Amino acid sequence: MSVVPLRQRSRLAAFGDLMVRHAGTIQTLQWVMVAVYLVLVAAPAFLPMPDDSRHIWDNLVLFAQFAFWGVWWPFVMLSMVIMGRAWCGVFCPEGTMTEWASRHGLGRAIPGWLRWRGWPFVAFVCTTVYGQMITVYEYPKAALLILGASTVMALGIGLVYGRGIRVWCRFLCPASGVFSLLSRLAPVHFRVDQEAWRAAPRLHAVDCATLVDVRAMTGGGSCHMCGRCSDHRGAVDLSLRLPGAEIATLPAREVSPWEVALLLFGVMGVATGAFQWSASPVFVEMKQGLAGVLIDHGLTWPMTETLPWWLLTNSEETGEAFSLLDGFCLLSTIAATALGIGGIALAGLTLAARLAGEAKALWRLGYGLVPAGAVGLMVGLSSMTLTQLATEGISFAWVPQARLGLLALGLVWSAVLVWRLLPHGASWPRRVTAWVLALSGALAQGGLWLAFFFLW
Repeated sequence: MSVVPLRQRSRLAAFGDLMVRHAGTIQTLQWVMVAVYLVLVAAPAFLPMPDDSRHIWDNLVLFAQFAFWGVWWPFVMLSMVIMGRAWCGVFCPEGTMTEWASRHGLGRAIPGWLRWRGWPFVAFVCTTVYGQMITVYEYPKAALLILGASTVMALGIGLVYGRGIRVWCRFLCPASGVFSLLSRLAPVHFRVDQEAWRAAPRLHAVDCATLVDVRAMTGGGSCHMCGRCSDHRGAVDLSLRLPGAEIATLPAREVSPWEVALLLFGVMGVATGAFQWSASPVFVEMKQGLAGVLIDHGLTWPMTETLPWWLLTNSEETGEAFSLLDGFCLLSTIAATALGIGGIALAGLTLAARLAGEAKALWRLGYGLVPAGAVGLMVGLSSMTLTQLATEGISFAWVPQARLGLLALGLVWSAVLVWRLLPHGASWPRRVTAWVLALSGALAQGGLWLAFFFLW
């Protein structure tokens, strides 16, 4: 792994130091982001839905939709792979607000139940599925409900637990687990020189808002790249590394079955199903088949009854409403996609670890699929961007080739990482077979995306 030597104050390291010196400027930027966020989330919910004559540039509702789902989230995900969790530490509105609330709150100790490592998985799955049920990408009230509820909970957690820290961000944020996975691919991180740390005189502790033990930090999974620890004890520098190097050298204490489950069943499974369900032949055939069975039995109410808009899409302004049958088929399709891709991936990794002669390597091997999962998220999010632009008459001829290139890049990158993560004790044929098996989930996800873009 090639890195910049620590005590050579490179331009990159100097930039980290600059973040420390200009903490006040960063805080100002953070509160500007809070103001922009609150306006874009709240204001459109109280405006009428636009008709087909309106555009992104002349209607706040459409502008907010494009800003959030067409620009904000795709580039946030991309930034994780390029700059680590700098979004979290420098720009995130919820992080800013929950830290501020924590400085003025009750300051209670963080309870054990809140530290449960499964919360990011549960929060991501529930938020993603619920967003599809109420069509969060299209309706401002739905966006206000989901994003607003997340913000209120972040403030509530900050007011009760910790003192000047980001308890919500560390343990409960629905995106935190995904950010942790993707940031491990980033070519920049804050690197700690253990020898320099031990040799330096004792100083005050680092003001780390996410409770990272900076002294023992080996990667960027939990680091929010806020810059507060730069040059602390002369041992912490913003440094370069090979993309994906953190995963290839991941220490055992950093391996988490919950993170791998989030990757396999959440990022590669639930998210893929959420992006694709409306075009999926599984959804169409399931709905038609169940409708026929219901009609044969004289049961029409599942096809005509719906629920309030905050439980299932039901807009009086546009007339769009999901029936109970729609909701059932939606949930079933996403679940089938998640269990299908996640199950294939888990089975492949399990067989690969056993074939390579080290069954316990299962979870470590799973991290090798992060690039494929990251690309799946990006092509899914970018498809919403391109759809929104297409409604404005803007299209790009190179999109199919770009999608193929990204999917191929994710698969090849995962293949390289999985190969490096495989135990070295097995014979060459067993190692190659294990390698192919470990990539089963990435191949399944890639196949679904190819079908979505080029067959359905």
